[in-house]
Amino acid sequence: MTNYKVQSLRSLRREMKAVARGKKPAPADAALPSFNSVDAVIRLLTPENRQLLALIRDHKPRSVAELVQLSGRAQPNLTRTLAKLEAAGFVMMTADGRRKAPSTTITKITVEIDPYSEHDRLDVA
Repeated sequence: MTNYKVQSLRSLRREMKAVARGKKPAPADAALPSFNSVDAVIRLLTPENRQLLALIRDHKPRSVAELVQLSGRAQPNLTRTLAKLEAAGFVMMTADGRRKAPSTTITKITVEIDPYSEHDRLDVA
């Protein structure tokens, strides 16, 4: 499981400035996607987007055009959604010549909410 960072934008900004000034080393998880709240993850994982992830997992489309056919979604809408899911680390787009093929990179997301602070955790498998 990979632990995704959940931290406020203010906290992320402070951390980035400290690294840029040389006051602290870059965190080991700096290259991983991060979210400013658990709510942001929930907003991304709408029922429609979860259905899309299942289509990608189950049918393994060889192109975005094939996924358009499978999902019935408009291509511009689908492309925007795939970009958001890719930025979150839930989907990977691989180029095969001129075509890009989506594939899922996750199997499960576990959310741990600390009700007394902003130290929530997001574990992704």
